[in-house]
Amino acid sequence: MMGADDSNRRSGTPGEVFTAFLRLGLTCFGGPIAHLGYFSSEFVLRRQWIDEAGYAELVALCQFLPGPASSQTGFLLGWRRAGAFGALAAWTGFTLPSALVMLALGFGVTHLDGPIAIHAIHGLKLVAIVVVAHAIWGMARTLTPDARRRAIALAALLIVALSGSSFAQLAAIALGAVLGPVLCRNSAVPPADSLPPPLNRQAGTVLLALFAILLIGAIAFAGIADRSPPGLFALFYRCGALVFGGGHVVLPLLRTELVPNGLVSEGDFLAGYGAAQALPGPLFTLAAYLGAVAGGSALAAGAALLGIFAPGLLLVSGALPFWATLRTSLLSRSIVAGVNAAVVGILAWALYDPLWTTGIASVGDVALVAIGLTLLLRWRAPPILIVVLLAVGSILLGTAP
Repeated sequence: MMGADDSNRRSGTPGEVFTAFLRLGLTCFGGPIAHLGYFSSEFVLRRQWIDEAGYAELVALCQFLPGPASSQTGFLLGWRRAGAFGALAAWTGFTLPSALVMLALGFGVTHLDGPIAIHAIHGLKLVAIVVVAHAIWGMARTLTPDARRRAIALAALLIVALSGSSFAQLAAIALGAVLGPVLCRNSAVPPADSLPPPLNRQAGTVLLALFAILLIGAIAFAGIADRSPPGLFALFYRCGALVFGGGHVVLPLLRTELVPNGLVSEGDFLAGYGAAQALPGPLFTLAAYLGAVAGGSALAAGAALLGIFAPGLLLVSGALPFWATLRTSLLSRSIVAGVNAAVVGILAWALYDPLWTTGIASVGDVALVAIGLTLLLRWRAPPILIVVLLAVGSILLGTAP
């Protein structure tokens, strides 16, 4: 039975969800790991739509599945707050701003460059460091409160640190799932009612079957250079369905599908990737740019955008009713406790690589990060204030590499 607090967490509307995620879609820089940090700050700490354990469980489920983990997590957060329409509102709000910019770039609109823009973008990288560090601090206190779970987090960190494979995160989570029943059986607490209310198993099975049918159809189009909206949908669906690890991992697949087949030139592909790096929101919105360049129409861009996101959203929706059942047993709860600890280790390493290694260029950058983190930890300043402060600070210091 839900308590009053949990009932309040579920009492939102699709409009409220859309507004919250649109704000993040306009300000959420830094890639998928940073996005998860922004979500934690906004929906766990500030809005209290979900608790730390529930949020970590959503992240773990999305990390297990192919597709953009941050977009899938946002989709489930919207679902939890306002049902299926809330899920669609969350995805739309988070995706729309960068998708529209990428669509405009695809039709030849130039983007900002020059020293001021370069330093401002560098400041946004520093914001990502601050937000992720803040999220790790809160998650570590909740999800790794004892030595055994801290050991799992450390093991996960070492796996992703020592492996260059794109499957390292998946391996780290799998290790957490294996060690959980051994080390966390006595510390696994009964799950809170923190997951979104799932579809029934029949509906979940239908969605998983639809995912598989579309994938089979998309594979049948492999090797065919088709610029039509259906052909581009198949190409981007195939890439979105077969990638773990988020936007950066899907880029080699997209290049292999598009550039050798003559759908997009090497220069156009790299220009779009560079622009996507500088924008807030999910990197998968690069598909709107590539679809516009390859297909020459807004319909083609929309087909590409829908194609790359659809597999992950179908999978996470279809898997949810089965996950909701498995998580109620003691064994499942201990597995989840181990996985949650592993997520902390994965995020901790991501804070260093790629965020710290690509974002810190000087002592001034370290000072800006320290200021931003102090504002978040001590005064709970809104993320948008941190965005403005660090972007302006980076411009004034001029320390971008």
